[in-house]
Amino acid sequence: MIKVVLADDDPLVRQGIRAILASADDIDVVADTADGNQAVQEVLRHNASIALLDIRMPVLDGIGAVRRLAELAPRTRSIILTTFGDDDNIRRALSSGANGFLLKTTAPGELVDAVRTVHEGGAHLSPAVTSRVVALLGRDNAESKLLAAQRVGALAPREQEVLGLVARGLSNAEVGRRAHLSEATVKAYVSRIMTKLDCANRVQIALLAKEAGL
Repeated sequence: MIKVVLADDDPLVRQGIRAILASADDIDVVADTADGNQAVQEVLRHNASIALLDIRMPVLDGIGAVRRLAELAPRTRSIILTTFGDDDNIRRALSSGANGFLLKTTAPGELVDAVRTVHEGGAHLSPAVTSRVVALLGRDNAESKLLAAQRVGALAPREQEVLGLVARGLSNAEVGRRAHLSEATVKAYVSRIMTKLDCANRVQIALLAKEAGL
């Protein structure tokens, strides 16, 4: 069972999201709250797998909650679900370690799929967010792209192969099937790649790979 903690300061939004996730028999919303600080406490209390967080909340916003969870509950994976998909929020969320970024215009089925994908070790960005990320990378300067290429180039060939598949948004199981590796081996590769590239999660290594032109 995928245990989810939901945080949004709008009670109607929380009720709607809870109803959507309740339609999936493998997802359980174990707690919902109106601020990021309480969300962190609920994650720790329930040992939740997923934190589904709005950005703009009182006490502690969603991005602050992502950072705190990275310190206190590193096995919990975070998804930002927000109305505000501007460039600054996307940059802040992904750099903080979020494993997903969804807009509140996301279809119910995509929300359920995103929770499952992130729980399985993948990353999920709304299509509109993906296009913004590509645009942001396109505006990065040549020096930044060269540095990214040098960092990725220092990886072993097999690590680069796995990184390329991760950058396409594939889960560990899908990477394993493509690369003829066990899922456990893929997890080991991904962990080693994140360490070598000094990245906090799959989203960050995927963005680095794209910036490097892999």
